[in-house]
Amino acid sequence: MMKKLLSTAAALLVSGFILSGCSTTEKHWGYTGDVSPEYWGGLSDKFKTCAVGQKQSPVNIQVQKATDKDLPALNINYLASKATVVNNGHSIQTDLTDENSTLTINGKVYTLKQFHFHSPSENTIDGQYLPLEGHFVHVAKDGGIVVVAVLYEIGGENAQLADIWAGMPEKAGEKVKLKAKFNPATLISSKQSYYSFEGSLTTPPCTEGVDWIVLKAYCSGQLI
Repeated sequence: MMKKLLSTAAALLVSGFILSGCSTTEKHWGYTGDVSPEYWGGLSDKFKTCAVGQKQSPVNIQVQKATDKDLPALNINYLASKATVVNNGHSIQTDLTDENSTLTINGKVYTLKQFHFHSPSENTIDGQYLPLEGHFVHVAKDGGIVVVAVLYEIGGENAQLADIWAGMPEKAGEKVKLKAKFNPATLISSKQSYYSFEGSLTTPPCTEGVDWIVLKAYCSGQLI
């Protein structure tokens, strides 16, 4: 079932790109051919950072080389919220309407704005990709961005995640409001040991200065 859902999601990414690409004469970024990541920096002046940035994401985390130091505790307080599933032309994104879910680090509060998925994972562990990666995007009042990355293995089905897959809009730009409130806490591990690095957005304009938190515990079994 999960393999079928991942294949469907991948197909939507491709079809979404084609649809959005046909609506303008300007080259739109994508993941294949001459608009794939290695060409993003040349597609628009706005995307130059994708080519010349010094702290670009995603990254390959080499476990044995990771610096072992005391990292601040994560205070993740996710609550059920009204949610809208959006096909943005590149991924299936869930926007949280109530903005009542927060992440607090060193006393600074970040609000969870949206989450989306990439298949396979973008970040790798010792060069290995995982089947699925969730990006939970948090923004502070001062504009600071923290992305919590959750890596997933294929396992038992998660009912709320299945609701997102079932409601996936097929066309770029389409939105579907979920009938029931959605609690993003069901999609992350309760174990909060993590890797941390300063990086960037993984899509154009590849803005740097993004703080990344990659949870060490993979979500598997009943979570997927």
